[in-house]
Amino acid sequence: MVKSERRVLVVEDDEGLGLVLAGILTQAGFQAEHVLTAEAGLSVLEREPFDAVLTDLRLPGLDGLGLLKRVQAMGVGVPVLMLTAHGSIGTAVEAMRSGASDFLQKPFDREEILYALEKALRGHERAAEAAPARPRADGGPLGESASMKLCAKDMAKAARVIATVLLRGESGTGKEVAARWIHASSDRAARAFIPVHCGALPEALLESELFGYQKGAFTGAAQNKPGRVELAEGGTLFLDEIGDISPSIQVKLLRLLQEKEYQPLGAQKCRSANVRFIAATHRDLEAMVARGEFREDLYYRLNVLPIWLPPLRERGEDVSILARHFLGKLGRDQGRREQRFSEGALFALRAHGWPGNVRELENVVERLVVFSETELIDESDVQRELERLKPRSSMAPERADAATPASASLGAHRAVAEKAAIEDALQRCQGNRTQAARLLGVSRRTLYTRLSELGLA
Repeated sequence: MVKSERRVLVVEDDEGLGLVLAGILTQAGFQAEHVLTAEAGLSVLEREPFDAVLTDLRLPGLDGLGLLKRVQAMGVGVPVLMLTAHGSIGTAVEAMRSGASDFLQKPFDREEILYALEKALRGHERAAEAAPARPRADGGPLGESASMKLCAKDMAKAARVIATVLLRGESGTGKEVAARWIHASSDRAARAFIPVHCGALPEALLESELFGYQKGAFTGAAQNKPGRVELAEGGTLFLDEIGDISPSIQVKLLRLLQEKEYQPLGAQKCRSANVRFIAATHRDLEAMVARGEFREDLYYRLNVLPIWLPPLRERGEDVSILARHFLGKLGRDQGRREQRFSEGALFALRAHGWPGNVRELENVVERLVVFSETELIDESDVQRELERLKPRSSMAPERADAATPASASLGAHRAVAEKAAIEDALQRCQGNRTQAARLLGVSRRTLYTRLSELGLA
């Protein structure tokens, strides 16, 4: 991802002076935008990310100190520098106590402006780098690798504004965790975070889940039901696997993103939506647009702030952090709080390629929590569970007596392999079907159904 130039918002009611300041910053390599009032500056900051704000102290309406406090309340987290012709020691002290990064007097010197701005930006960047890359809510660590820190910076910038975010990356890289991080770091953190897993719902059900319906809208609609958009009012709507939605849902979602309004099934009027959108996908949307499978206009509406999450194989130093986090969380869930990893175990985990990314790591750690017999999980425990991730085809000859002839159908072979896997899981879990279902990665209902169908109930 190419890093864009640093952006500075100039708030100055003297239009000529504001243009001069913007020109100085542009010549120095910044991207500068000039507005005339604090209110206009706040409006811009709500829509777009900036790296710094340079504001006059005396402004019509809300003054510079008021702007500073509003910026702080927004949680934008950018340095604010004050500029005034009416400076005094008292005013400077008040500005600095309120959190201003620096205080400069008119008439200003070009080099003084640039020096103060660079100093403020460096200080802010050092503070951001010193802080651990963790969400405010209890969503677990993002990681400390260089690639993840860069990703976290992009996420922090996205959290300052309400523009739509599109999270990209392989399956299992933690896109929902990232979406929750952005929400928890935004000024909407006190409101709802509503996820919708688009790929898991058929078209008709997805539409009603998103937009809701009115009583009598269809057979069986006995009462009004709010949709996920309504439930997310004032908060964040997370659209996971957005690349899996049908063309008809794409049309309705485009209207929601473009017009900020929607219409529940059976309703006569449209409703407005005060919702922040975060979408995610592992699909190649650009290729889908080229093939006509995904609307180009919807793609551009979603791809306002794209953020790519790196795969776990490219951030090996994060494996230990994430493994310890999962061990603590899953150990509490399973009543095994005292478990810990040996250095050899962590080395073995870091050496694995993790094609399934963070989701696969969590699955392996859960197996280790359940099946390790001692409090210390060592390298042999890790190697045992990693070995079990490999295809089980080599076990087929040992079960030849239970298998059907070589000419049997693919379905018959699949049933034999599935039966063997279920029997193995039940044996390892000492007959505990809840643990066996978790180990197999299926729901208890699915496990019970397959036990009955395979004659194992």
